[in-house]
Amino acid sequence: MTAVDPMEEVYRRIGPRLWRALFASSGDPEVASDALAEAFAQAIVRSDGIRSLEPWLWTAAFKIAAGELSRKNDPSRIPAEPTYEMSPPADHIVSALRQLSPKQRAAVVLHDYADRPTEEVAEALGISSATVHVHLGRARRRLRRLLEDRDG
Repeated sequence: MTAVDPMEEVYRRIGPRLWRALFASSGDPEVASDALAEAFAQAIVRSDGIRSLEPWLWTAAFKIAAGELSRKNDPSRIPAEPTYEMSPPADHIVSALRQLSPKQRAAVVLHDYADRPTEEVAEALGISSATVHVHLGRARRRLRRLLEDRDG
């Protein structure tokens, strides 16, 4: 029996969830895939210097995705129609997320979906923890209204 590489084990365990979070935040499956791959590639190169791998991967992947969106000249660029087929009820949630600002969207995906601590979200977004709380509060209120309007 062959031993599984530790990095491969982490990829199998968190890769799909991290990709979905990146996609929900960026709205672009290509950005999500590129950011996920690059984060793991950097982790392989830097593995000796990384103290806590999973938080490092989440932070790195979101920073890479943000950089990729910036390079596309519009950090709030989200396709008008989804380019990745989502099944109900996820499609209406992704649609509602698209209506948030990029930082609100990233904060709510990282904190509420990915269950990352506020300090880690702040580091990934380059903002203070207090600002993360502001973005979370505004995003949750907006999502609540958007989702209630859809269901109501």
